[in-house]
Order: sequence, then C-alpha cells, then structure tokens
Amino acid sequence: MPVKPDVLKRQSVARTRLFQVEELELRFANGVERTYERLASSGYGAVAVVPVTPEGSVILVQEYGAGINDYQWGVPKGAIDPGESNLEAANRELQEEVGYGARGLEYLKTIHISPSYMARSIDVIYAEDLYESSLEGDEPEPLLKMEWPLSKLSDLLARGDVVDGISIAALFLIRDYLLTKQAPG
Repeated sequence: MPVKPDVLKRQSVARTRLFQVEELELRFANGVERTYERLASSGYGAVAVVPVTPEGSVILVQEYGAGINDYQWGVPKGAIDPGESNLEAANRELQEEVGYGARGLEYLKTIHISPSYMARSIDVIYAEDLYESSLEGDEPEPLLKMEWPLSKLSDLLARGDVVDGISIAALFLIRDYLLTKQAPG
C-alpha cells in the first residue's frame, strides 16, 4: 500500500466567491518533492439526488451549465446547508428543483468529482416514495423536468444534452443498486 506524501506547506493562492485555490508542497515517500494546486473544499458538502418513480423512471432536471455555456439534463443536486444532514439536504433540493419530497432517502456513495485537483465531493442519494411538495429554490429560472425509464439508461446517455459526469455516475449507481435490491437472495 502506498504511503501518502508529507504535506510540507499548504497555502491559499487565489480565492473567489465560489472557489479557493490551494498550493500544496509535497514530499513523496521516495523523496521526490512536487508542488500541486487544487480547488480546496468549502462549505458543508453537496448532494446529487436520484428520484425514482414507482414505475422505475428517474426524474431529471434541465439546468444551464456556465462551465459549458449550455443546458444539460441531470439529476437534482446542490449544497448541504449549515446544520443539515446529507439526507435533509437531498430532500430540500428535491423539493426546490423537482417539486417532490421523498419519504424514502438512502445514502449510496460519496463521489470525488476530480480527485487529481479538487478536494470536493458529492453524496449520491437515492430518493423513493415521492410526494408532491415544493420549496422556493435559488435557481435563476424555472427548471424543466423529464422522467426517463431507468431501463433505457443507454438511450439517455446517448443524448448530446446528458453530459454531467456526476449525474451519469449517479444513474449507474442507482441502476445497479436497484438491480441488486430486486435480485433474489
């Protein structure tokens, strides 16, 4: 098992309203020293919620992505607010973005978005037993919603407007989780 490098120095080199860039000076077990930059973690974490209907469809939302300057379909997601658990944040985001709450919420996995240069992660939450419930969100415009059968995941991923890596990973996790859950003992 590899030995983690020693952190010789850590300093903030840039900060914006949303991001903090850290510089890390590291010494690896073989004596090699390198300087890395990373986006530091901030806030209280985030959630990606995969709401599944009784018919086996997932509910997706269409949001504008400033990074790609285009709209894309994906699962509802957002930041965990101070004092919230990841499940509470998932239920709130679901109500804000989709107009449903969930009686059943289950944490599946924490995904590290880009571990090579980001300290950020997101918790994937499975939502079931949905009921109508809306909360005011922070989106700049109303989000479009779409239901898609999980059994046709390949067709969904073939679309040019489904490009969010977090959503794609979350959809595979949910599909496999539900297949395992339905498999006989």
